[in-house]
Amino acid sequence: MRAVEFREYGGPEVLKVVRADIPEPGPGQVSVDVAYAGVNFADLKARSEGYRVENLPHVPGLEVSGRVRAVGHGVEGLRPGQEVAALTGGGAYAEVVVAEAATVFPLPKGVDLRAAAALPTVLPTAHALLHEVGRLRAGESVLVHGAAGGVGTVAGQLARAAGAGAVYGVVSSAAKAAYAREYGYDEVFVGDSFVDGVRRATGGRGVDLVLDPVGGDTLRRGLGVLAVFGRLVSFGNASGTEPWQVGSAELMGQGGSVAGFSILSLARTAPEVLRPLVERAFRTVVDGVVDVPISAEFPLSAADEAHTLMGGRTSTGKLLLRVAEQKPQDRKIAIDGHPEHNEIQG
Repeated sequence: MRAVEFREYGGPEVLKVVRADIPEPGPGQVSVDVAYAGVNFADLKARSEGYRVENLPHVPGLEVSGRVRAVGHGVEGLRPGQEVAALTGGGAYAEVVVAEAATVFPLPKGVDLRAAAALPTVLPTAHALLHEVGRLRAGESVLVHGAAGGVGTVAGQLARAAGAGAVYGVVSSAAKAAYAREYGYDEVFVGDSFVDGVRRATGGRGVDLVLDPVGGDTLRRGLGVLAVFGRLVSFGNASGTEPWQVGSAELMGQGGSVAGFSILSLARTAPEVLRPLVERAFRTVVDGVVDVPISAEFPLSAADEAHTLMGGRTSTGKLLLRVAEQKPQDRKIAIDGHPEHNEIQG
């Protein structure tokens, strides 16, 4: 089979297409013939600095859609040929991938393979950030960093659907701000201007919930715009800066709180909690509450181009790798409704 791997850390050019043996599922595992693989910022961090990489060579990629190829001993509820989406923890840039059965999810009716590849990390992450961890209540205000990205576009829509009083976003450019406003945001701030922007928009009160994938100084400034009893949820460290600690001295005065979330860590430590979370999240797509925009699609052989685009911080929405040629009916409906507008040839 074909796979994309890297044998050293570096830029997108270290990604190479190779021939590899087809993996077989062990007990409690499922192999999937991959149709599409999602591209995530964590893939770039794996390639450039070894994030979650145990050894080299390494095949990156955390999520796929496709059809079950084989099931290992003890697996129930999944069968060969079944259309699924899966969290993989690695190895998704390949024609066949093995995943734990607990992280393989049958596709809901009405969601095709192309659309499904955009769901496994983004949708349950956004849902958990707002509801399970952030505990958003109707009428509260939300500030989301990375509002034009995959998680950001979903979080804006989910917050609006949950009855948030105001939904604010933070992006890195004016073009991204215009894009984010199409996905549930009342106002979108560019860069570090979010501190003054939040104070102005809220009359100095601050926001009830901040969702932060950036870390570093951005996270520290986010604490400064929390309202009384506000919550901040950290779900990444895109800034690459050293983690810092916050304690009772910073939080006690206004009853603030800080929490963290990682969908991959949850899959590893509490798989029994993951499935109902994913099912709740997927239902929002089926019910028309959420639209996950797929902004670009690359063939597997152009994974380096996908990384270049995402690494340039100009991309919006979700990026996909097309791994297998699909039947015509698999390509008719994308979540954004316009698959023919989203393909990048290569």
